[in-house]
Amino acid sequence: MNPPRNRPNFFEHLHPPSIPAEQARFRYTLGLGGLSVFFFLVSAVSGALLLFYYSPDAANANASIQLIQYHVPFGWLVRGLHYWSSQALVVAAGLHLLRVALTGGFRAGRGFNWLLGLGLFLVLLAANFTGYGLRWDRAIGPALLVGTNLLRLVPLLGDSLYAAAVGGAQLGEASLLRLYGWHVFGLMLPAAILVVWHLFRLRRDGGIAHSPSAGQQTARIARRELVRRELLAMLWAGAGLVVAASLAPPALQGPLDPVQLSADASAPWFFLWVQELLRLGDPTLMGIGLPLAVLLLFALIPYGLDRGLQLGRWLPADGRLVQSLVIALSIAWLSLTLMGALR
Repeated sequence: MNPPRNRPNFFEHLHPPSIPAEQARFRYTLGLGGLSVFFFLVSAVSGALLLFYYSPDAANANASIQLIQYHVPFGWLVRGLHYWSSQALVVAAGLHLLRVALTGGFRAGRGFNWLLGLGLFLVLLAANFTGYGLRWDRAIGPALLVGTNLLRLVPLLGDSLYAAAVGGAQLGEASLLRLYGWHVFGLMLPAAILVVWHLFRLRRDGGIAHSPSAGQQTARIARRELVRRELLAMLWAGAGLVVAASLAPPALQGPLDPVQLSADASAPWFFLWVQELLRLGDPTLMGIGLPLAVLLLFALIPYGLDRGLQLGRWLPADGRLVQSLVIALSIAWLSLTLMGALR
């Protein structure tokens, strides 16, 4: 007996059987969710390849990256793909959260998945930061100093959190091994779990947010067509990563000496906004209290700040409060980041 034709494959089974055609358009999703998954996979696979040559001890870490960059066949490409996919992942995931907020994608019982996405974004930021530190070169030293010192500002738990992050009372040789453990096991493994959980919830909730008229006859596309579009977007994104890795390889300087670090330093680009906040007032209030308050506001969006019902469109009319809040906070974040970059 012949097998049934057009049987869905594994990748197609990850999607609902069909989705509304209007909400499958690029102008609605911008492809950000699928691109975020793609960048995560590239970052994870390339990072796993780098582990075959990386040495997580202060004496040999920088030399092992030099080996990867200049002597291992195609090591420069793998390292470049890892770096640029990680940066692109932060950007794409952040914009994806913004898109979901401005289209009401957290509505219709999707509030918990919004929290999963928010938590995943925070884990990715932390993983990106620990990945920066694994270079263990002079260029990353100042950013590592500023980023880890933020933990000291946490009331009551600051010193304990700092010691857990860097392996002692100050940055030293033990810090690299601690950063390595956090990056590979303490953050990337939970990130992988959250990605799978997030996609499972998205699949169970029916995929992309449908329109209010879902009970009526509306144009829909099959998941096979959606997979085809996603693969095409991934091919373009992959080509962009290869070009970036070839033309703009990640920086690499000589080994880091933690003793000679200067307090006059800059945070990584994705934490520049926090650095600018610290200049505006009390460090604990501006560096810890205000970011936690903003995070709480984002977490409460589906559970009280937004009671709207309209779905499947940009800037629904019954969600002006959340839209205004999100846009204002995004402008403030962008302004602070630009100020830090230009300082």
